Amino acid sequence: MFLFITGIVLLIIGYFTYGRLIERIIAPDDRKTPAHTHRDGVDFLVMPHWKNMLIQLLNIAGVGPVIGVILGVKFGAIVFIIIPIGNIIAGATHDFIAGMMSVRHNGANLPYLVRITMGGKFYRFFSLFMVLLLLLVVAVFINIPASLIDGFFPDNSIFWFAVAGIFLYYIMATLFPVDKIIGKVYPVFGALLLFGTIAMFFGLMHYAIFTDPSVLSESESFRLQKWTGENGHPVVPLLFVTIACGIISGFHATQSPIIARTMAHEKQGKSAFYGMMVLEGIIAMVWAAAGLAIYNIFPKYFDLSATVVLRNITEFFLGTWMGGITVIAVVILAVTSGDTAMRSLRLSLAEMAGIGQKSFKNRLLVCAPLIAVVVALLSWSNIDAKSFSHLWNYFAWGNQVLASSTLLASAVWLFRQRKNGFVAIVPGMFMLFIVLSYILWISPQNGGPIGFGMELFNAYFIAAILTVIIGAWTVKRGFSTRKENARQALSTRIKDNLK
Repeated sequence: MFLFITGIVLLIIGYFTYGRLIERIIAPDDRKTPAHTHRDGVDFLVMPHWKNMLIQLLNIAGVGPVIGVILGVKFGAIVFIIIPIGNIIAGATHDFIAGMMSVRHNGANLPYLVRITMGGKFYRFFSLFMVLLLLLVVAVFINIPASLIDGFFPDNSIFWFAVAGIFLYYIMATLFPVDKIIGKVYPVFGALLLFGTIAMFFGLMHYAIFTDPSVLSESESFRLQKWTGENGHPVVPLLFVTIACGIISGFHATQSPIIARTMAHEKQGKSAFYGMMVLEGIIAMVWAAAGLAIYNIFPKYFDLSATVVLRNITEFFLGTWMGGITVIAVVILAVTSGDTAMRSLRLSLAEMAGIGQKSFKNRLLVCAPLIAVVVALLSWSNIDAKSFSHLWNYFAWGNQVLASSTLLASAVWLFRQRKNGFVAIVPGMFMLFIVLSYILWISPQNGGPIGFGMELFNAYFIAAILTVIIGAWTVKRGFSTRKENARQALSTRIKDNLK
């Protein structure tokens, strides 16, 4: 209980302290935002700040802060400290800087921001990687909510009907102007999400206070089962890949341009980007606590799938009716990330190909091949449980590759403006070490997708060397770009004076 409450307090304090530090570094001002300068009535338009905040929260808070933490809490109560610290220093910082980079560059999508900071070669690799990741996101965030909806009908499976309905909604949300569908339905979705999370918090607190105060601590049976390095689950790197959203998620940076194009003022950035990531961290803390509690009460649930455990959690703490409402809230989490993931795909591909998106015909032209690829992914992922497991593993791993790349690009962006880029490069190098050591260590024998399957110590050693090299290159690039900008500025001033 103490670690859980402490973690939530840390998140709140972090927003007002570390969040303020990052805001001072970025220095939002009164310049016109892309919503004013590039208004097209489709993707660029001014929306109310409260609605932007809600859209950003629903965009970024997929199933990671629920499904991911139900898995991640198997590492023990340590997650109640790792989530808030990682969220404040890495995740929320990542989201805030990436969002403001987009605002400052006319609402540009992530590939463009990477190109102007990390160079053309990295841009080509990154763009392909991001497109593949977003396709996985769309497939995962159709699969999981469809499975949860199917669970309401145990006698007659409606899984593929649910898949068709969700996918049809994604296509509509991708093609139509942002204020026509997303802007209309998200307030309702957001209310259900917050209602479900608040209900779970109070249900959990009631049980912990009046029935069993030790339920939020590790029981003896839990400690015998919990994931450790000794049983093939090292905290580093596995925890930071498993809890892909409550701590940090590269997927978020692909979503931020949607809001960067609808913000009225730059000074809304802290609450829209940093604040909504902190709120996602609080959501993750609640569900991690619920996961730890259910594993303590029913040790046999430890080996069940996370989606089954989710249903057991909601029914145990809230009852069948209220639990059903809360599961619907989790379905909303997935759906409201999948729809904007597909929208981000359209925007990014159109930006890379130079295809204007004001006309419906052009939007459909970009969207059509995406539909075909997602259908193929859905068909493959539902062949068997193992196929979907691989889909989730690749999504979680790729997500953190994106996060580390975005933080390194953010560092270059800050350095070139003579600002403190170390707030981005330090967490960026940590996440780079995580993904490199994960790729080097993971293998089917280690319970994951295809990797190099090295011994853990060797994976750590090589990952550390590569991290230092790439980190040094990033710092050098940031400072060399700064010098080039200074030379260009001096040259411009000289020319102006000669005139």
